[in-house]
Amino acid sequence: MAQATKGDVVKVHYKGSLNDGSVFDSSEGRDPLEFTVGSGQVIAGFDEAVTGMSINETRTVKIPAENAYGTYQDDMRVTVKKTDFPPGVEPAVGHMLQIRSADGQSFRVQVLSMTDTEVVLDGNHPLAGKDLTFDITLVEIA
Repeated sequence: MAQATKGDVVKVHYKGSLNDGSVFDSSEGRDPLEFTVGSGQVIAGFDEAVTGMSINETRTVKIPAENAYGTYQDDMRVTVKKTDFPPGVEPAVGHMLQIRSADGQSFRVQVLSMTDTEVVLDGNHPLAGKDLTFDITLVEIA
């Protein structure tokens, strides 16, 4: 029986949950996720979990933060003045914003908190620092 190996294009159904059991993402009701094994299109731990799977096989894997979205980095939190936002941009706690650094790089940040004059932005991925559990079913190897 064929097994998924590096370079294979695969399709998987998955459910991702946190240690408390809450589901943060799932392919339920959608097309399966398609990616190339070993290409870096998905987090490292997910890639490793799919490697060696056979069609219709299901695995439950626990992926530590280091092999998922990385550890939480305090230096990725910054405080900016509300007046630094362009006209028409009204930040709100929980919103994701696309910002551009001084060197022109664009990246996403989440608004963590606000005062009347300042906004705290977090450049960490929302799942950074969290261990993840995935139920993965390999549907197809192309």
